[in-house]
Amino acid sequence: MKKMKMLLDRSARSEQGITGLETAIILIAFVVVATIFAFVVLTTGVFSAERGKETVFAGLEKARGSMELRGGVVVTAVGTTLAVDDIQFAVANSAGGEPVPINPSGTNNRTVIAYRDDNIVDNDVTYTVTTVVGDTDTLLEPGELKVIAIDVATGVSPAPTLDPNEKFTVEIQTPVGATMDITRTLPAELRTVMQLH
Repeated sequence: MKKMKMLLDRSARSEQGITGLETAIILIAFVVVATIFAFVVLTTGVFSAERGKETVFAGLEKARGSMELRGGVVVTAVGTTLAVDDIQFAVANSAGGEPVPINPSGTNNRTVIAYRDDNIVDNDVTYTVTTVVGDTDTLLEPGELKVIAIDVATGVSPAPTLDPNEKFTVEIQTPVGATMDITRTLPAELRTVMQLH
């Protein structure tokens, strides 16, 4: 009877242990899941680092192709009423910049200049380029200085009438690099030659 009671007590308690094989299967499952998770995390990290590197290089290429304004903007006025006739400014490459095509008569891969004021918008202004320092080709290369001149009467369509205290913007859009906005305000009294900073 005592044996029978022990057997019934054991079956009533239902003590079952985990065998070594079951433990090994659970551990292997954890290791496999952890390996897959680590692979996904590493792959995502490598992909993100590559995309970040591409973005940095694209930004460097854009910055290297830019030009910068050297000096002020010179505006000339003519006639008895002193009407603004000409806008000139000197440009050079940014430090470490790539050559910028600056051919006013080019049909593609050229620098486009836009003009804006309160009354007129012209997205393709006619301009001329004069080399001050460097060779006379159509590329603005490192170390070169070129003067861009816009004849207000014939280069901007329709021709603007710039009055004293009027603000205008010249935007230089290069095929490589960032655009450059030059915004200036005319003085209260127009003179024959005005340098606007």
